[in-house]
Parts: sequence; structure tokens; C-alpha cells
Amino acid sequence: MTYIPPIADQKFLLDHIVKLDQLNGHQGFAGTSPDLVDAILAGVGELAAGVFAPLNRTGDQIGAKWSPEGVTMPPGFREGYRAYVEGGWGTLAAPQEFGGQGLPLSLATVVMEDLGSANMGFSLVAMLSAGAVEALPEHGSAELNALWLPKIVSGEWPATMNLTEPQAGSDVGALKTRAVRQADGSYRIKGQKIFITYGDHDLAENIVHLVLARTPDAPEGTKGISLFLVPKFRLGADGAPAESNDVRPASIEHKMGIHASPTCVMAYGDNDDCVGWIVGEENGGMRGMFTMMNNARLNVGLQGVSIAERATQAAVAYASERIQGTRAGAASRDPVRIIEHADVRRMLLRMKALTQAARALAYYAAGQTDRASRGDGAAKARIDLLTPLVKAYGTDVGEEVASLGVQVHGGMGYIEETGAAQHYRDVRISRIYEGTNGIQAADLVGRKIGLEGGHTLASLFADIRRDSAGEAVLRDLVDACEAIASRLQSASADDRMAASYPFLTMLSVATCGWLMLLQRRVAEGDEGDPNFLAMKRAAAAFYLEQIVHEAMGLQAAAAAPADILYSVNEEMFAT
Repeated sequence: MTYIPPIADQKFLLDHIVKLDQLNGHQGFAGTSPDLVDAILAGVGELAAGVFAPLNRTGDQIGAKWSPEGVTMPPGFREGYRAYVEGGWGTLAAPQEFGGQGLPLSLATVVMEDLGSANMGFSLVAMLSAGAVEALPEHGSAELNALWLPKIVSGEWPATMNLTEPQAGSDVGALKTRAVRQADGSYRIKGQKIFITYGDHDLAENIVHLVLARTPDAPEGTKGISLFLVPKFRLGADGAPAESNDVRPASIEHKMGIHASPTCVMAYGDNDDCVGWIVGEENGGMRGMFTMMNNARLNVGLQGVSIAERATQAAVAYASERIQGTRAGAASRDPVRIIEHADVRRMLLRMKALTQAARALAYYAAGQTDRASRGDGAAKARIDLLTPLVKAYGTDVGEEVASLGVQVHGGMGYIEETGAAQHYRDVRISRIYEGTNGIQAADLVGRKIGLEGGHTLASLFADIRRDSAGEAVLRDLVDACEAIASRLQSASADDRMAASYPFLTMLSVATCGWLMLLQRRVAEGDEGDPNFLAMKRAAAAFYLEQIVHEAMGLQAAAAAPADILYSVNEEMFAT
């Protein structure tokens, strides 16, 4: 089935949730006239539907291929990536001094959503470059940025993020990659990284790796980590890629999904000739990497939205065509399309409601990021609070909606030819990488609810309460979240961690319920496509009347102490 960009919902959110008009032409952004916004939404929709989407099945079936010479992408991917670069789609939100257009991140969010829906595995090559474009201007030297950033911004030299090592996993402080300073100020890099997305490929003439490593006299743990820019090829006197930089993909992983995305084991300095340049100060690498990672976490949450949208479209199309059974209670005994059955409609409307809610959360976060980037301190605090929600809840929604998509297809969903299974396989990684969702929940209760002495969270609660008159259950959910957050502030570490995931879900649903309520009110008084507005009202009502109620049921889990989790030992788990 083809992909149809959800332009109407994207535009609705940009207007009424992001409030893009408030960013138009001031606060340091380039002009974002309605005509420009419409052109961007239409243009990236055409790229996604016409170029990326047709490659989705090819990428899944053929996948990226490794050889000792490097990684080869499936047929059509080089041409598709060239279309992305030549269209300037990676430049939208990048700084103008490095070749970007200086537009709000909110517009770049539409680009990432559409490309992810069309072809999640392919879109990952652009996602990590976006993180580098945010990290390097903030942490890199002027000389380093002038040399490398314009090509990263344009997409000509895509970037990667290198954290994980075999022995370290999520414990970044245990990494062993070494960086030894040379007389000319560069560093010799030696070590191995795993799970590196697009660590190697044949889409571009160079690849720029941002690599965490430890200098010889660095302190233990994360305090001794530095960040380095390490290209695949060093540059010649003319600024073009020249000699190999002793960087190679040792292998690629054979994965459950995203087969078009080469997940590489990367070897640095096998021949002691890998050169890197430091980004920021020695032992200050985690600051730069967290800038990049937080960008990636927002985009991974958006991947959940992307797959949810694609899975929903496929399910609606199948349910509208598949004829099976008779409608319960109908006078006629003639077979009907399965979209006539109540349970199928329940699943489809749930898919719509969850997708629209997660999209609203991701777009709202993008709008807050835009405001924070122009000095709005309250927006900065809010986006810090929202980041674990966007990443975790967005991907939870993506997996649930993809699973529902398989269910709507029935037996045809469990086989590969309909594509429903691929959506489920592709989205499953999103709850794991860029910090598992459990890590996001731990971050929320361990650091984020205490931001500004709790004022950041209290401000969010106040905003939801202000707008939720007449929505008793939503207000009750906010009250429950507030009570749990207060208890967690003084709870033991074990009890906080035990409560973290249900609390994250409750807070996410409360925030999404608020955003859906705001949308429903606009849709009730708006003029436009009656079908779109009717679906918006129905999706919002479903979310508020069912999903918010479900989240109230998580109170017991969020209030339970950790005792039961530690009442058994390791041997007992094996029985």
C-alpha cells in the first residue's frame, strides 16, 4: 500500500499546538510564511511518498550488505539519498552560517516524520546528522565547524554517533576507546564501537563520526570521557576526501527489522593511523554527546509516530476492502467489509487516537525546543521534562499501533506480503535504542521531576488544569500524577525506579490528553474539511474517554513499593 502524508493533521498541529505564527520572522528565525509552510509540507510529502516509500520493501527484503570493502546499500538508495540532499531537506533548521535555512525545528520535524513513515530504515541516515548539526555549533571550535559542518548540514557527508562498546552497553562510563593527543593537536583514536547506525554505507563520499573516547590520564567513569570528530576519510589540501582514516566496519548486525539501516561494528585505528579532532574540552565529551542524544531521543519518539501513521493507513485501507462476516445486529446477512465490525472500528479508532496524541506531543516538544533555542528559559525547562515522555511514550504508541495493525489484517498481517509485519518489526527497536524506555523513565523520576525544585512539573500541571475545565477524569489524572511525583521525591531509590515506568505513562497520557482536548476545542469551532474535523473530534473524544481512564488504572503500579520485585532471588526466576 502507498503512503499518504498526513498533511492536514501536520498543518493543524503547526497552527494550533506549535503556534508557528508566533515564531514567524522573529526570535531569530527566518520567515515562515503560510505559503512557505505549505510548500515544505507538500514538497517533503512528495519526496516521502514518491521516492522513499517505494524503496521500503526493497530495503526490508534486500537490506544493507557488508563486505570487507564496506557496506553496500540496496538498489535505489543512492539515488534516493541524492534526491534528499539536492532538495536541501536536511538544511531546514540548521544555522544559516553553515549553509542552513534557519527555520524552526518544528518544520524539520515534519520532514523527519514523513521520511520515517515512508521508510524508517532509510530515514535514519538523516536523523543522526541532525543531532550532529545541533551538537557541533554548541561544542565544537570555530575552525572545526567551518571545515566540517557545511557538508554535514547539506547531507553530503552524513554524521553518526558512536557511544556503545561491547563491554559497556548502556554504561557509557565503562568505555575503553582511547584517544592520544599528538603534537599537532589532533588525536590518535583506537577502539571498537557497536550498534552504530549507518556507521558505513555507499550513499556519500565521506562519513563523519562523533566518537566518545578516553584520554590516557582521564578520570574513571563518565567524567573522563571526551568527544572526537573522526571522519572516514581525511581531507586533502583542496578540502575533498582523500586518504583513508583507518576507520572500517568490521561487520553489520542481522536484525529483526530496519534491514535497510546498516547497524555496524566499527573498528578505529587497527593500523594505529586513525586521526580525530576533539569537540570541546578534554573530559567534557558527555555534554556534547547529550546534546546530540537528546535531539536523537526526540526524533526516535517521532519514529513511533511515523510507524503508527503508516500502520494506521495500511489497516484502514485493508479494513475498507476486506469482506468477511456479517454485521452484528444487522437485518441483512450479506457479508460486509470488516470496517463495519465494532471490534475492528475500536482498533482503528484507537490507532487514530494514539497516533494523533503522540504526534501532538512530539510537535509540541519541537515548538518548545524552538522557543528554548531563542532564550526562553521556561520552554527550555519544559523540553527537558518532556524529552523522556516523547521518546518513551511515542515509541510505546508506535509499537502498540503497529501491533494493532497486524491484528486488523488478521492472518494476512502475520505474513510478510501485506507489509503490516514489517511495521511491527521496524518499530520494535525504537523502544530500545537512544536509551531504553526504562532509562527514560529512570531519568524522569531521578532528575526531571525535580527540575527547578519541582517548578517545571508544577507548571505543566497548572497548564493542564487551566485548560481542562469540564474534563473531570483528566483533572483526576493530573492530581494522581502530582501526588505520585510528590511521593517519589522522598522515596527510596528502589521505590522510585519501581514506580518510574507507570508514572511516565500516566504523565504522558495526561499531557497528551491536554493536547487532544485543545485540538478538539479547535475542531469544534473550526471551518474546513468536515471529514478531517469529525475524525479529529472523534479521536480526541476516544483518547479522553478511554485512554485517559486506562492511565488512571496505573496508580496502583506507580504507588507500589519495590519490595515484591526483590522478594525473589536470581535462582527463583529460573524456576
